[in-house]
Amino acid sequence: MKLNPLLSAALAGACGLASSAAHADATSWDPSWAFSGFGTVGYVETSTDAGLFAGPGQTGGASKEGTLGVDSKLGAQVNAKANNVFSGTVQVLSERNGNGNFKPAIEWGFVKAQVTSGLSVRAGRIGAPLFMVSDFRDIGYSNIWLRTPPDVYGQVSFSHFDGADAIYQDTVGPATLTGQVIYGNTNTVANGTPIHVKHQAGVNLTAEFDNGITLRVGRVQGKLSADSTSLDQLVGILSQTPFAAVGDEVSLDNKDASFTGVGIAYDQGNWVANLEYTKRKTSSYIASTTGWEATLGYRIDKFTPYAVVSQLKVDSSNVNNTIPTSVPQLAPLAAAVDGLIADQNLAEKTDSIGLRWDAWKNIDIKAQYDRIEPASGAKGLFNRVTTTLPSSVSVYSIAVDFVF
Repeated sequence: MKLNPLLSAALAGACGLASSAAHADATSWDPSWAFSGFGTVGYVETSTDAGLFAGPGQTGGASKEGTLGVDSKLGAQVNAKANNVFSGTVQVLSERNGNGNFKPAIEWGFVKAQVTSGLSVRAGRIGAPLFMVSDFRDIGYSNIWLRTPPDVYGQVSFSHFDGADAIYQDTVGPATLTGQVIYGNTNTVANGTPIHVKHQAGVNLTAEFDNGITLRVGRVQGKLSADSTSLDQLVGILSQTPFAAVGDEVSLDNKDASFTGVGIAYDQGNWVANLEYTKRKTSSYIASTTGWEATLGYRIDKFTPYAVVSQLKVDSSNVNNTIPTSVPQLAPLAAAVDGLIADQNLAEKTDSIGLRWDAWKNIDIKAQYDRIEPASGAKGLFNRVTTTLPSSVSVYSIAVDFVF
């Protein structure tokens, strides 16, 4: 991994401070460790067989034939501490992945240097700070929803990066301010296709107030690529025609990509609320999109009913298909490009209601109903759409979350 000069200097300086602090505490060897875990057992079915409802990047999904595969997961985490400066975390997560199996994988795996009381530096595999609840999006027990709203969280198919970050935290009046800078790479598989995001650089800023309000803004950008033989073949054919420019637009090789999000959350007394707005931009056939969600819940003893409204819009397909369909020899080529564009028409709206019951210590039970309305001609976030989706799809879900 090659760091840019500014970040290299910042991390080098921070590591120098860490070395000084480590020298002071080198004799105070005080090792300790802690083990924890979390999981979800979730069942979901829908009102249609025209497509499959799935999580971000997953293959398969739910239809009229229900499945435990969309939401179910199991995670385990070990936190180890060497002394007051150095520590490390490893988290292993098993959930349905982009290859269609539940093979456990390292979600987090980093070492941390607590440089000062407010500044820390981490290196390794780290959660990508893309959303309001990025650090605990997989821990269902920590969230009011049965699942994070797909119209926002479904825009990105990865949740970690390999690299480094620096975090500074301070208290100013009634607010705790946190700033984070990151740099690294991500290699993942989405819907069976290997995806690479290189040279990710980003910043994440949050402010937590005593009155239960949290504000957050963040942005990450990098270079996006995919390993797809069929896509490479299409681009290669287009490069040999007068429509090479269309091939350049379709190509997914080291293309600019960014993700920006802002949000506000409120959690005080009986009320809990959340509002999040995000934008995905690319310079490839992966559509540029805007997503937003608004959540409102109210605690009544051990029960929390909640409602969510959300929407995912396609801002641009990023491809201007100028291949004429009127020429018989070119019609198949034009259709192939149109198919790529149509597959990225993710536009949909979702209305959800749910109920969380904190049934036992460290265990909750949730039920949620989603009414999803794909835009006209769109596939939404559904997989394997075989025919036109209904104007409205119902999704029925129940889940048990636990931590230990």
